[in-house]
Amino acid sequence: MAAITGDPLPPGARADAAALAEHRSAVSDVALLREQLGLIAQALTEPPAAGRAPAPAPGPAPARPRAPRPRRRPLALVLGTLAAACAAAVATGLGGLPLGADGDTGEASGVSAADAGAKTDAPASGVPGLLACARLVAEGTVTALERVPGTGRYRVTLEVTRSYRPAEGDGRAAFTLEDAPARLRAGDEVLVVLPRHGSVPDALFVGEREIAPERAAVGAARPASPEPSCT
Repeated sequence: MAAITGDPLPPGARADAAALAEHRSAVSDVALLREQLGLIAQALTEPPAAGRAPAPAPGPAPARPRAPRPRRRPLALVLGTLAAACAAAVATGLGGLPLGADGDTGEASGVSAADAGAKTDAPASGVPGLLACARLVAEGTVTALERVPGTGRYRVTLEVTRSYRPAEGDGRAAFTLEDAPARLRAGDEVLVVLPRHGSVPDALFVGEREIAPERAAVGAARPASPEPSCT
C-alpha cells in the first residue's frame, strides 16, 4: 500500500532492485487511475445540456413526464469501481515486497519518495545494491531547483563537493525529481545516487544527519565502475 499512502518502502524492499521496479510501476498505475478518476467524475457531474421539452402526447390526459435519472448513482458506481481497481493494482504490484523484520514498514532515511520524487531511499545496508549499477554517486550543495516547463517535474542543479563515482567527476551535476520536493532547498547538502540510465535518483539524502551514516557505507562498497551485468 506504500504506492497509495506515499509511505517509504521497508528496508528489505529498498535493497531489492526488483522490488524497487515493482514499486515504481505501482506508483505510476496509481497516478494514472487518479487522473482518469478525476476526468470521469468531471464528466458525470456536468449539468445536462438544455434542450426543448417534448410535445405532450395526444389524448384526453397529458402524458406524465419522466423524472430525470439522478446523476449521483452512476458516479458513485464509477468511483467505487475505480477505487477497487486501484487497490487491486497496488496489491498485485506490491504483494511480493518484503517487510521489515518486525513486521512494519520501517522508517526511511533521507527524503521520502513522496517528499522528493526520488525512486527510493536506501539505508546503509542497501547501499551496495544501489551502487552496483550507479553512474553517479556524489555529495554536493544544491545551487538551483527549477520546475521543468510543461511538467510536474523539478530539475535540481548540484555543485559537487565529493564524487565517489566517477572518482573525478565534473564540478556540477543535475538530476530530476518527479514532483515538488517538500524538504529540499537551495543551499542544502545532499548525497545522491543516480542510476546508469535516467536522471531520477535511486537514493537521495538531505543534510549531514542523513548523509553521515551513508558516507562510510558508500566509501566501503563502491566499485570502480558499474558491474558488467548492468544494462
